[in-house]
Amino acid sequence: MRPFPPGFRFGTSTAAYQIEGAVSSDGKGPSIWDTFTAKPGAIIDGSSGAQACDHYHRYPEDVALMGELGANGYRFSISWPRIQPSGKGRPSPKGLAFYDRLIDACLEHGVQPMTTLYHWDLPQALEDDGGWLNRATIDAFADYAAIVGERFGDRVEHWVPVNEPNVVTIMGYAIGMHAPGRALMFEALPVAHHLLVAHGRASIALRESVRGRIPSIGCANNHAPMWPASDDEADVGATKLFDGLWNGLFMEPMLLGRYPEDCLPLVEDAIQDGDLTTIRQPLDFYGVNYYNPMRIAATEEDSELPFEFRQIVGYPVTDFGWPVVPDALREWLVMARARFRAALPPLMITESGCAYNMGPDENGVVDDQPRIDYLESHLDAVAKAIDRGVDVRGYYCWSLMDNFEWAEGYTKRFGLVHVDFETQKRTPKRSFDWYRQFIATQSERVD
Repeated sequence: MRPFPPGFRFGTSTAAYQIEGAVSSDGKGPSIWDTFTAKPGAIIDGSSGAQACDHYHRYPEDVALMGELGANGYRFSISWPRIQPSGKGRPSPKGLAFYDRLIDACLEHGVQPMTTLYHWDLPQALEDDGGWLNRATIDAFADYAAIVGERFGDRVEHWVPVNEPNVVTIMGYAIGMHAPGRALMFEALPVAHHLLVAHGRASIALRESVRGRIPSIGCANNHAPMWPASDDEADVGATKLFDGLWNGLFMEPMLLGRYPEDCLPLVEDAIQDGDLTTIRQPLDFYGVNYYNPMRIAATEEDSELPFEFRQIVGYPVTDFGWPVVPDALREWLVMARARFRAALPPLMITESGCAYNMGPDENGVVDDQPRIDYLESHLDAVAKAIDRGVDVRGYYCWSLMDNFEWAEGYTKRFGLVHVDFETQKRTPKRSFDWYRQFIATQSERVD
């Protein structure tokens, strides 16, 4: 693999609800995930993030592992209800103090923070008032962004207001597989618009509130190449529609200040004057969360949805059943540059990873060779895109450690570090050692 450019950021990513635990400690308020996980059948193994990795108490050990890894970037999220238990009002001193300690620990280990403001744990009190269907939540989010920007902006390098607004919209509000568990189908699409406006309002609030440094603000949007199931006109049309809903509905407003023509009728009733200008805030980087391409087919006319997902065959799959197609990442990056040109800021891979459930053997070794293969091939795909002229400036591996995997509970492991959820023992996997050596080798090449 050719050397990455000087200054390229190799990092890891996590999310607050998935690792912190301590869901009611030090005045933290309930989130929609606390409520959702309490519903029978909502989580495959009946678990929750109540304890998770106990990162709230064990963060020094976890940050020390990052220092050992040599990763110079860490993308984590702030728990909104830990800062504002009800989503409004004065911030919690203890909540702010926790993230002070975490950020300072990262900097002491040479790890630059990338802070996500919203990684899906909406304060339950706001959901009780309508959640992301209610425009008032946008105002509350902007106030929250100002609070954390003023408090942490002197030390945080990169900011991401909203993680994966498409997943929030579709999984949380359209089909109900994630919190808050609503199944509104196409009636959920105002959520997408409100999340985009919230991204813009938070970006403005961060730039106005951060002191001591100019904030670098981006996004972390989940994107995937869309492959038609066949050359049939119906399959191609269905693929174009879902591509618009999954990719274009979020990328085009942020970069071009408009919605895809095919999708505009689905959100236009939610649009108010000035919204598209608010959404199209200057981005210092465009974050891409990539896992796999999707294969789309048309459905019968009387079906509830006009598209369906088909299996992608001919590739290895993860323990999640997701196809491993690293060249699709290269394809997407090259396509994005060709399509958006000057409108596209520098790119960051803000998430990329895989679920493999290997545990420690009799010698305490976690031999997760498939994860090593995944990382090597996907980093190679990024390098090839850079060779093609795409400006990519970072790769954040999902995830630093095994954690609570949303609706899958603890049945899927994405971490470079194995976590025994009963004892909380951390065991770096072989992939951790591989990534550490890779980062060190890249640093030596650049030097």
